[in-house]
Amino acid sequence: MRLSILQVNSEDLAPYAIVCGDPFRAEAISRKLDNVCELSFSREYRTFVGESSGIPITVVSHGVGSPGAAVCFEELIKGGVKTLIRVGTAGSYSADVPPGSLVVSTAAVREEGLTRQLVPLGFPAVADQDVVRALFEAAQETDGLVQKGITVTLDAFFQGVEEFPHSKYKQAGAIAVEMEIAALYIIASLRGVRAGAIVALDGYADADLREVYDPHTDVVSGAIEREIDAAITAIRKLDAWK
Repeated sequence: MRLSILQVNSEDLAPYAIVCGDPFRAEAISRKLDNVCELSFSREYRTFVGESSGIPITVVSHGVGSPGAAVCFEELIKGGVKTLIRVGTAGSYSADVPPGSLVVSTAAVREEGLTRQLVPLGFPAVADQDVVRALFEAAQETDGLVQKGITVTLDAFFQGVEEFPHSKYKQAGAIAVEMEIAALYIIASLRGVRAGAIVALDGYADADLREVYDPHTDVVSGAIEREIDAAITAIRKLDAWK
């Protein structure tokens, strides 16, 4: 079956998938795999397949924001993917988890517009617990701080005239904020597959990002390398637990 938006054939996809926002990060992830083949580069969706310890893995970029990412998630699931792991970056809500830390998302606050068009507002966006366990264990095997907890998914990146809801979610105990995880978890719940996410913190969520945002630092680059390694290791763990 041909997937019309990703522009790949479903029979070429592996049942495990690592998804990320940046097409060039997808390429970087693929370089950590064996026997890699690039299948397509359509819009923001860049697709690779490869192997780690003989386990086939799909790698796909999904762009920025929930609506476009949801298209990627839906087509991957339609194509036979059963486990999706998002790797990406996020803003921290606490000095206790500074830039360079890793966060495994156990659940996501739905502060975006896409998922309310799919399920009622009271329906939770929750990660698969086996995927969370595998990601957290794998991340702990790398050097550096790692935590797990609730993340927030927003649509807006730069501030406007409306206030961001950062303070109330920070007070409630959320750890970090990003732009796609809630969509991933809701779609996985709807379609009966497993999903989880690990993010590298690249700044503080309540900063004026137009003035201070700079993800291109050695600390952040190192955290991104760690989260990629953790995602690949987590897949090996999940496959061993079958």
